Amino acid sequence: MLHYMRSIPDPHANSSTGSDPDIGTETPYPTKEGAAAATVEAILTEVAAWVGELRCASMSRLVQSQVSMSQMHVLWLLQHHGAMPMSKLAELLGVSLSNATGIIDRMEINKLIERVRVPDDRRLVLVQPGPEGRKAVSQTESTKRDGMRSVIRRLSPVERPVVLEALRSLRRALNAEVESSATHRHHFPDTTN
Repeated sequence: MLHYMRSIPDPHANSSTGSDPDIGTETPYPTKEGAAAATVEAILTEVAAWVGELRCASMSRLVQSQVSMSQMHVLWLLQHHGAMPMSKLAELLGVSLSNATGIIDRMEINKLIERVRVPDDRRLVLVQPGPEGRKAVSQTESTKRDGMRSVIRRLSPVERPVVLEALRSLRRALNAEVESSATHRHHFPDTTN
């Protein structure tokens, strides 16, 4: 990843050409459009790195609580989309209905999820997080938040508002992208205001 980050041209460079010390070849610095693309790639690299670090930090607690990554994925889907029928959950997981049913059966034994009947239509069964599932999500989110709190404390008082505004801008862009996609809807309200 370090090699990849070094290969991203500096969009603020004044020179028209430069050389990549890792490759040893002349690399033209980008045009205005290229600079914008390079900035996007640099942002993606940075976000991927810190998301990966947060994921690793939160997974250690999951291992201790005996919750697998696939089970955690189910819980995150249910948290974001709300209770749903098995067919919808299987679709979001990208697995067959029988595979999703097997996952949910194992999770139900450990009280990670619950199956509930819809009062108006007793034939319809929804899957929702159970008490242990809500606890696993809460612990994971708490671990991530504690880790981020420690990281943010390392920022200077001048850097913190800059980072906050950048993250709010990123959240607005994410919300706009999600709204433009009919396949991805959350059941919780926007909390950026």
